[in-house]
Amino acid sequence: MRKIILLCASLCVAVFAQAQMTADNWDAYLNRAYVTGNAIDVELWPNGAPNSNGVTYDQPIIMGQGTVDVKPALKVVLPRKSDKPSKAVVVCPGGGYAMLATMHEGIMWNFFFGRENVATIMLTYRLPHGNHEVPASDVYQAIRIVKEHAKEWNIDPNQIGVMGSSAGGHLASTVATHAADDVRPAFQILFYPVITMDKRYTHMGTHDNLIGKDATPEMETLYSNEKQVTEKTPRAFIVLADDDDVVPSINSAWYFAALKDHGVPANMHVYPTGGHGFGNSQSWKYNADMLQNLSDWLNSF
Repeated sequence: MRKIILLCASLCVAVFAQAQMTADNWDAYLNRAYVTGNAIDVELWPNGAPNSNGVTYDQPIIMGQGTVDVKPALKVVLPRKSDKPSKAVVVCPGGGYAMLATMHEGIMWNFFFGRENVATIMLTYRLPHGNHEVPASDVYQAIRIVKEHAKEWNIDPNQIGVMGSSAGGHLASTVATHAADDVRPAFQILFYPVITMDKRYTHMGTHDNLIGKDATPEMETLYSNEKQVTEKTPRAFIVLADDDDVVPSINSAWYFAALKDHGVPANMHVYPTGGHGFGNSQSWKYNADMLQNLSDWLNSF
């Protein structure tokens, strides 16, 4: 019970913090980042999505709000112009497939990736609401859009990766292990990810919101991404804290082992403390170390 109360409290704090980012000061925030100008807003499904979660998306898109259901869209933040096309990363915030933690697991990455000459593709994806295919289909569409605009945005179409935290890490690893060749990401960055749907080790909120409380063993296997790794799965960078009491560390460990079993390049960094949900917060003790490790990794390929 104490863990549940603490988790709810942290979620409330995160939502409150995100609510401070209004549409007006979002532009001011971006102007201080390493970007070419204001962000580019792109509607994900202008002609309608191929599937539905039963939600009608008629509210305006306001980034930084941690709301439950936001119209699916991309916020594209490009690095300063360079002669060499940049990598790009589609960022999937966490939130247990119940909300989107768009601030510390999304927006706060713009500065870092801008410095690294990487385009940040912030994705507000649709939540499942009973349709497990919906979130991944939004990521696939995001990758298609980035590829379509690669020349215009000076992005290398063969260097588009995915990044996700917590349940967003499950989504990113789902895309990395399930994608068809034309939308398979080039790399994956996972922060304290949910990987397995095994009830003994998963995060049950993520499990239930994606595939339901009464999911079949077949469905649990399908979305246990440590069981879906192949030789085609893209290289990975995994970050977690040893004292994470929300998503068991075995999720990352199993995934790392599966990647290595299939000859996939992978780096995993387990920091002594940090709990769950630290994102790119500078208040986290190991933030600088983690950013250096991530920078080294991004520049290694």
